[in-house]
Amino acid sequence: MLAGVAIFLLGMNFLEDGIKALSGRRFKLFLKEHTSRKIMAIVVGALITGLLQGSSIVNLMVLGFVGAGVIGMENALAIILGANLGSTFDTWAVATLGFKVNMEVYSLPVLGFSGIAMALLQKNSKTYNWSMFLLGLSLLFTGLEYMKASTLAAIQTFDLAQLNNYPLILFLLAGLVITALIQSSFATAAIVLSALNAGILDLYSGTAIVLGAEAGTTIKLLIASVGNSPVKKRVAMGNFLFNVITILLFFFFIRQVDDIITDTMGIKDRLIALASFQTLVNLVSIFMFYPLLPVFGKFLDRRFTDNHYMTAYIHTVAPDDFDAAEPALEKETRRFIKLVIGFCRKIFDGGEEANNEAEEKFATQAIQEQYEYIKHLHGDIYAYYISLGDVQLQPEESKKLDNIISSVRNGMYAAKSIKDAIHDIEQLRNSSHDEKYNIYQSNRKECLDFCSKIAGILNDNKANSFNQLVAIYKSIQDAYEESMKFMYKEASFANLSEVEVSTIINFNREMFSYYKSVIFSVKNLLLTPEQLNYFDELPGFIN
Repeated sequence: MLAGVAIFLLGMNFLEDGIKALSGRRFKLFLKEHTSRKIMAIVVGALITGLLQGSSIVNLMVLGFVGAGVIGMENALAIILGANLGSTFDTWAVATLGFKVNMEVYSLPVLGFSGIAMALLQKNSKTYNWSMFLLGLSLLFTGLEYMKASTLAAIQTFDLAQLNNYPLILFLLAGLVITALIQSSFATAAIVLSALNAGILDLYSGTAIVLGAEAGTTIKLLIASVGNSPVKKRVAMGNFLFNVITILLFFFFIRQVDDIITDTMGIKDRLIALASFQTLVNLVSIFMFYPLLPVFGKFLDRRFTDNHYMTAYIHTVAPDDFDAAEPALEKETRRFIKLVIGFCRKIFDGGEEANNEAEEKFATQAIQEQYEYIKHLHGDIYAYYISLGDVQLQPEESKKLDNIISSVRNGMYAAKSIKDAIHDIEQLRNSSHDEKYNIYQSNRKECLDFCSKIAGILNDNKANSFNQLVAIYKSIQDAYEESMKFMYKEASFANLSEVEVSTIINFNREMFSYYKSVIFSVKNLLLTPEQLNYFDELPGFIN
């Protein structure tokens, strides 16, 4: 039995690696692009899990996307509900084919052929990946044949019927422990199917083990979330609660459910009955929790709020997972620009439009603390960008990353410019000279208005970003030119000393540098390559 399980698990590993290599990033892109609605998220989660031979793979993908902010909490929970249902597809395949057909006749020749091919072919080539897929599939069915043979031999040697006299709670716990150890509810189901096929277990005991496996499969996700971001912990906890609540519900009525399947539905084949039970469990879970996803989402959002990370998104995603890393970096950059805008508002006593707890905490910090935070965040983002250099990217992907890091760089320039203007701002704000104070008030109003417009662009979709940015840039450029003409008129500051005039001119230059850097930061993040080219040709534009 142990040898059969080992071969089965080895086959699953090869099969998983083969599927991931053949699909490349297509599954991840499909998952990301087709889960905007919760009902579709369930369907897609089920389909991809069935194709990838395991819910754990999909659930770990979901952790990455949620951590990157690509998928919201409710949709992530919906995908997990679908993934739990999709994991039953494999049980159906084994129940209908694995024990009805002598797969060893086909699996052993394929095993030999694919193993030789992998030894001779160039690694990571398409043919090599197909060979790895076939090797995994053949090992899986070979392991299944070993399990079938060992269970039949065991029943002939030992009287194992007494096992069915043990309390069902022990079988439930056995399913949980076995699945937690081997990290595969599919393998646990295959073991149970072998035992049912040999007559070692009755249906009640088998369904109890499978029910325990539904809880055991959540352990991997809980482990993956340990020491990670709060949002990942919420997803893992949501998956755990879904399964535990469903398991408790079914466990108390397990005999009645089994009787409905075998008597009312007339399914006498115990293997098919087990697969039906597992499918029913997950279907009921979907119907039970789907209406409650908003409630669950809010409940989980209130948990795991502590976050000692400076970054909000990129620390949750490994750099080699580019499909999650790129949107995480983009969201982190968007957040970075918003913090730079908040820093400017703080300096001008404009308050901060905080949208979440992290932004509220930033808004309460002193000006120097905010600047230090922005500097460290800039360093973390840049270090993450450098780490992405080890990933093989397409030219357009590399260009996109370059634009994002240019956005971050200009955002840092903006923060530095407004920070350098603090001394001049304080002088103008505290001046008893009406002309100097009026200059401060006029610039304060203009700056807060500018910050609100930029924040609005960042919060909107990208459809109108180009026209809005062009209009803002032209207005800033025109205002700066007019102010310079005014300042250098001899009579403009007749009542001010040379030092005071120098302060105003320097302040004006720092403010324009801030405006320009923020616009550059936003345009590099949001605009298309064609729009960027047009923007760069605008009169007076110096990048």
